Amino acid sequence: MTTSVNRRGLAGALAGLVIAEVTFAVVYALSVGWGWGELVDNFVVTNGLMGLTFGLCGAVIAWHRPANPIGWLFLADGIGHATTPFAEALAYLVDGELAQRVLVTVSVAAWPWSIGLFLPLALLLFPDGRLLSPRWRWAAIGIIATAPLFVLEMAGSSEPVSPDLPLGLLTLPDFDALQPLWTATEVRNLVAILLALICLAIRYRRADETGRRQLLWLLLASVIALLFITPWSFVAGTPILVLLAIPLIPIAVAVAIVRHQLLDIRLVVSRALTWALLSLVAIGSYAALVALLDSLIASQVGRSAAVTVFVALIIAPVLPRLQQLVDRALYGDRHDPARVASRVGEQLSAGLPGVVAAIRSALRLPYAALIVDGRVIADGSAASSVVPLELSYGGEVVGTLEVGVRSGESGLSSADRSVLGLVAVPLAVAVHATRLSAELQSSREKLVSAREEERRRLRRDLHDGLGPTLTGVAFTADAAANLITTDKALSADASRAVELLARLRSDTRSAIADVRRLVDDLRPPALDELGLLGALQQRADQMSIRADGTAIRVVVSASGLPTLPAALEVAAYRIATEALTNVVRHARATSAVLTLRCGSELEIEITDDGPPTDTWRPGVGLQAMQERAAELGGTFQAGPTPAGGQVQARFPLPQPTNSPPTANDSPAPADAPAPAPVRQPADASLEVR
Repeated sequence: MTTSVNRRGLAGALAGLVIAEVTFAVVYALSVGWGWGELVDNFVVTNGLMGLTFGLCGAVIAWHRPANPIGWLFLADGIGHATTPFAEALAYLVDGELAQRVLVTVSVAAWPWSIGLFLPLALLLFPDGRLLSPRWRWAAIGIIATAPLFVLEMAGSSEPVSPDLPLGLLTLPDFDALQPLWTATEVRNLVAILLALICLAIRYRRADETGRRQLLWLLLASVIALLFITPWSFVAGTPILVLLAIPLIPIAVAVAIVRHQLLDIRLVVSRALTWALLSLVAIGSYAALVALLDSLIASQVGRSAAVTVFVALIIAPVLPRLQQLVDRALYGDRHDPARVASRVGEQLSAGLPGVVAAIRSALRLPYAALIVDGRVIADGSAASSVVPLELSYGGEVVGTLEVGVRSGESGLSSADRSVLGLVAVPLAVAVHATRLSAELQSSREKLVSAREEERRRLRRDLHDGLGPTLTGVAFTADAAANLITTDKALSADASRAVELLARLRSDTRSAIADVRRLVDDLRPPALDELGLLGALQQRADQMSIRADGTAIRVVVSASGLPTLPAALEVAAYRIATEALTNVVRHARATSAVLTLRCGSELEIEITDDGPPTDTWRPGVGLQAMQERAAELGGTFQAGPTPAGGQVQARFPLPQPTNSPPTANDSPAPADAPAPAPVRQPADASLEVR
């Protein structure tokens, strides 16, 4: 806490120093009768304004973010600019050539540090005070190491600051002979700023919504300042006042770091880019028309008037189009609802997540989310302010669309609401269709599960009830026939009875065979006899030898399988056995692995080491496996891989229900059939070969 207070006190003191230096220089200049032209020509206006903006903005940043070095770099920048007019004014007041030369040297050597060192470094460190990555350390080192060249160029010039003041102590006698070095120094300054802008652009691509809003402030100010500074560095006769664009940078940085949420920077950028593009069009049109009309119109006045009229006629229809292009880049297609609806419609077939992303992208919103039956489908980073919009279909609310409000806006604009209102209609239809599809799939899964459970019950009843009864009838018929045939002298009636018993015995055995066939068709018998893992291992053993006599090694591996519903058990068995059958018949593999995993879902995977092939052509087997997976809401994938073939199916597991018994629950009767035994405990683990 004490350190923070000390830093704030230092920031305030340095800001006071900047104000005092600028005030002293201005008061002296006015006291000796300098006019506006002299104030501009002697850089009192430019350096004074830059000193105040950098110093005060740096003090604000250092006050609110004392740990951020950008504030202190700006304070140093402000002191450098403020010291230049201060030292020059003081040089007029002191006596003695040596003292004047020292002050002149300080005056001409103070501000180059601001432009050549402090400003580029601050841009490299924006906004958090850290470099983008360790690789950018070399850029910072290069800027620091080459900064003295710019100072030497400014301080070594043989041109006097004023006819009434002597040259500085660092004046170089062969200054003009080193002109290539000074040109390289100017290029170095431009490269330093360009490196900083590249760094800012990379940060913008990687930043989240908040970071991008911060960076937009500085990018806008930096680009404008660069457009003004470049001609001043390389084109002789450029007005000095173009340097007044530089104070935009500290102002933008201070706003971005301390109060970037006060104003929607995208609105500012939209208007600024519009007028910048318009200015370029105007300047280009003026230059082209001047060149064209130069040989046609002799009178200077007439030529200028004609050019002005032509430029005005050209610019008038251009401004709305430019504004539209810039708004689209920053606000998306909110002024073109049909385009937004078209983009959303293209994503309807891809699912609701694609629709939400399309809405956010089309309107350049920071956040968009669709809430349906408690499920949230979101895109973008959560915004500080969210506006909910109900989606209705047939008078029923089927969901809610939440959109984040852009920074600097208190709510959605009328254009945004108009577009969202148009999009809400097809979106509500899509949500309703998705709900119907989910309900249909749920009903389908319930029907399949009920069917398999009923089949398991019928199989048990036939196997344990009707089968033994018919077997008993057959045995009784055999016993009756045996008793009759013990008497060697049979009457005609007795012989007829023996024939009837033999027919009864034959019919009974046929009925028993039919019952067994029905039992086997209802459900694979191995599942009830051996359990899922045992049945799969039995099937794997049966497939270990191909029809041509070659062997194939089949590994069955599973862990953590709980007791599965009948439908899921049958689907897993059928898919696994069909996949293994395909491996044995079609893949030239030497081994195959069948793996069952159970976590939040049941996963079945069959892989083989056969040679890579082209895309598999769908056949009856693949189609049957895919249909079995779809029946229970699962997913199915099959195809070649670089290591061989792969078949993979995933099934959602039913949520366990631990409902307490109710008064209506009654114990099972004594003669009720026993429930099917639990074949795989929850911690079952098996790996056999």
